[in-house]
Amino acid sequence: MPALTGRIDAPTNTYAEVLRTPGAWKFYLAAAPARIGIAMTGLGIVWLVHGSTGSYAAAGSVTGGFAVAEAVAGPQVARLIDRFGQTRMLPVTLLAHAAAVALLISLTVTGAPLAALVATGVLAGGSLPQIGAQTAARWSQALRDTPLLSAAFALEALSVGIAFMVGPGLVGIVSSASSPVAGSVLATSLLLAGGFLLAVQRGTAPPPRSPGQHQSSKRLLHKRFVGLVGTNIGVGLFFGSMQVSVTAFAVSRGTPGLAGPLYSITSLVSLFAGLVYGARRWRTAPETQFVIAFVWLTVSCVPLIAAHSPLAAAVALALPGLAIAPFQTLSAVLTESSVDSAVLTQAFTWLNSGGAAGIALGSAFAGWIVDGHSAQYGFAVALGAALTATMMAVAVKFSDT
Repeated sequence: MPALTGRIDAPTNTYAEVLRTPGAWKFYLAAAPARIGIAMTGLGIVWLVHGSTGSYAAAGSVTGGFAVAEAVAGPQVARLIDRFGQTRMLPVTLLAHAAAVALLISLTVTGAPLAALVATGVLAGGSLPQIGAQTAARWSQALRDTPLLSAAFALEALSVGIAFMVGPGLVGIVSSASSPVAGSVLATSLLLAGGFLLAVQRGTAPPPRSPGQHQSSKRLLHKRFVGLVGTNIGVGLFFGSMQVSVTAFAVSRGTPGLAGPLYSITSLVSLFAGLVYGARRWRTAPETQFVIAFVWLTVSCVPLIAAHSPLAAAVALALPGLAIAPFQTLSAVLTESSVDSAVLTQAFTWLNSGGAAGIALGSAFAGWIVDGHSAQYGFAVALGAALTATMMAVAVKFSDT
């Protein structure tokens, strides 16, 4: 994002300063296993159900129910967390999720009907603890109104990116080398371990809100926050369409084995961009940076439409990665400054739900387009998603908080 260069302060120890915040490194590292477990869970269910039924359609149905339930129920669970506090609610949700996964494993290996598997997948998704939203709320509690908060959210985005690079590969290795059940067991074990380690970090948890305070503060439906959720839906549409389009591109070129490596290029570049972005203190207003990030994301989609070789696609896929991590950080920064602290966990969870809904819609729509045309048309869908998100970012910039 070249328009921002030259307008920065560049301390070399920003991340060290963030992690020196009292209690910060403890809750940050405690959540690490849980992040990886969450990144493994969806694919673990695919391995589990397909391994027992032999049907990808059945696996997709259960995973779809899981994802929809997570998107719908997540904000409602977060509302309870804001009301009663993380230290009380997190153990409850962890145990509920573990029980749902255990039931899903039991029903799957005993050959239960698909409807029962889908219903249990819904229970597992609805009870999935939103660890990222809860650690983001802790960062806000510790660093609110300080210039270090942006770097803290960049660290959070970095850790999530790493988890989603490590988790899917790990669950694939474990499930294929051992048994389809093993991947889900490991995913849930990591989530429980990290979640309980986070729950016992009481000193950094945001305080519970009184009923009156909670009710008076529950104002998420204002223009700026709705715009922020809209941008997350747009980015989800982008990622969903890219998953399908990159796979279709690799298959159509006779190189299906390159689908995974090609898709990972954007994530790798995003990790690097996020690390660099978070290490700097930017003088440009966050709202302006937000728009610039989305303009770059939109422009960077154009070369993908013209790419006709794996090498050209690899280069083109690196470009969007420069915008993804800054977007994630800025989305958290703008959300934190736009909503009352009494509903902050709900707000962060709504962003996650918007992204998840966008991915589901983007995958379905791009799949339909690619089946009828080609991978380039799928990349055009990604371009349209990025353009839509850019318009939402402009609306955020000019909205009142």
